[in-house]
Amino acid sequence: MSASPDSTHTALFGEESTFSNEAHPGIEPSVSSDTSENDINRCSHITSVFADPSAKAGIVGKFKTVVAWHTRRTHSSLHPAKRRKVSSPTCDTCNQTLSRPFVCLQCSYAGCWSGGHITNHLKETVHTFCVDAKSGSVFCSECEDFVFDDTIDDLYLSTVLSVEEQKTKFQVEKRGREPYQPWIPTGDESIILKDAATVPCQGRRGLLNLGQTCFLNVILQSFIHNPLLRNYFLSDRHNSRLCKHSDCTCCEMDNLFTELYSPTNTPFGPTSFLATTWKVSAEMSGYAQQDAHEFFITALNQIHGTCRGSTNISCNCIIHQTFAGQFQSDVTCEKCGTVTSTIDPMLDISLELRSKSGEPAADNTLASCLRRYTKPEKLGAREYSCSKCTKASHEAVKRLSIRTLPPVLSFQFKRFEHKTSGKAASQKIDAPIRIPVSINMAPYTTLAMNTTGKDGETGYPGPVAMYEYDLFAVINHEGQMDNGHYTNFARFQDEWYRFDDDKVTPSTLSDCLASNAYMCFYVKRHLDYKPYVKPTYLVAREKDIVREQAMEREKEAARMKEVDDALIAMV
Repeated sequence: MSASPDSTHTALFGEESTFSNEAHPGIEPSVSSDTSENDINRCSHITSVFADPSAKAGIVGKFKTVVAWHTRRTHSSLHPAKRRKVSSPTCDTCNQTLSRPFVCLQCSYAGCWSGGHITNHLKETVHTFCVDAKSGSVFCSECEDFVFDDTIDDLYLSTVLSVEEQKTKFQVEKRGREPYQPWIPTGDESIILKDAATVPCQGRRGLLNLGQTCFLNVILQSFIHNPLLRNYFLSDRHNSRLCKHSDCTCCEMDNLFTELYSPTNTPFGPTSFLATTWKVSAEMSGYAQQDAHEFFITALNQIHGTCRGSTNISCNCIIHQTFAGQFQSDVTCEKCGTVTSTIDPMLDISLELRSKSGEPAADNTLASCLRRYTKPEKLGAREYSCSKCTKASHEAVKRLSIRTLPPVLSFQFKRFEHKTSGKAASQKIDAPIRIPVSINMAPYTTLAMNTTGKDGETGYPGPVAMYEYDLFAVINHEGQMDNGHYTNFARFQDEWYRFDDDKVTPSTLSDCLASNAYMCFYVKRHLDYKPYVKPTYLVAREKDIVREQAMEREKEAARMKEVDDALIAMV
């Protein structure tokens, strides 16, 4: 952005609203001032303001202007340091640059929260409300606290979504983002929902250990708390009663979700799931302790193979919709500069805990592991043959990056080493690893590595939110390889729980982050969506129907010709 702080301040906090007051067509803000059950806990001051149409229009217009400005400002992540320096407004009292401005909703004042200038302004001018431009949170000076109002919350969501849809161009070439359309039940669906039985909204239920099956329990708990898998199976996308497959892992998942989201609180024994796994996967059969990551990959393959929509090319089954991404490997010849790119599928990312020297890194973090994973690596003279130089005597540089980010990221830390020689056949790396509650994956993507600004800075297009992921499950391994035990943490909304087979105990985020992770799972904060495209399996099915109909018509025509020939012969 090239705007100066003064012009930015005028555009953001001036008397004229710079953003349309039209709400996003897919989200209708709740503007009713009628009394409801929520009114008991609502701020009475904002309720009284919203009762006056003219006062409400002013507050709503200013609120949307502030939120839209911040969303536009953070949408493009190219040159973030330069953007913060040039376009950040300043406090009207101390002239301090505001990275997170608070704006009065009743005048053009902007101030800092840490210095107390915005709250002082509200008291001196007898103004009631200010808004945090970053989060959309509204502070009431009468209540002396941040307040929640469903109208404000809906306005914030609709404003952010509208700006992002206008600015996002990279998902569909030469087209804007597909407008969001909420699901509105039809008349028939409303009747079905009216008579439908309610189910618990969370599955806090332990799983019985069936004989060294803790590896299975932790993976199943990660599936249960995976929001995409949960929504798929709880919405009856796969019905075990209608499925015709035998030894179907999708049916086992459907039954698992049904059991764990039932009102029963007693631990559940996944005997049927274990038996099906033994039948379809010989390497997982038996009562020996198994590796949780190996079972994770096996389970994904089994669900993929029995899921509706499963294909070998452009598969749109629930596993690929949830976990599938793409790696890109770029090999650059140091003599001629030729770049050879290879794209490979990914379901998870396995990260080394050791540095190049072979020793565990002193301060291992998820970010440092990812930096090592995507760091350029020199290839030997005989490891690469350039297609342009047609010789294998030149050195080359190889770099791995993430071309396509999946909705759910699964990380595995390589804690188990299996050696084929020496006395120590195998060992476990107990090096601690620090994982964050959220992570921005943009620096590790192909887009970021291939996009360079004027000043040599790397950047990436699109809103920051499209690259941000939040932690929702962590798997831990306690003990050694021959006598270890798996446990896991999982999140439901803002609550964390620890699962140790059949034992479920409330926990905290700090306990989860302090644990020694073996696997961790992150879900995208904002799921990106594309225009509706007919699934490939439906296209293939329609082509088969057309082909069969054409063959039937040809057979009918041949039969009629035989009848005509027989009649002519009789005459």
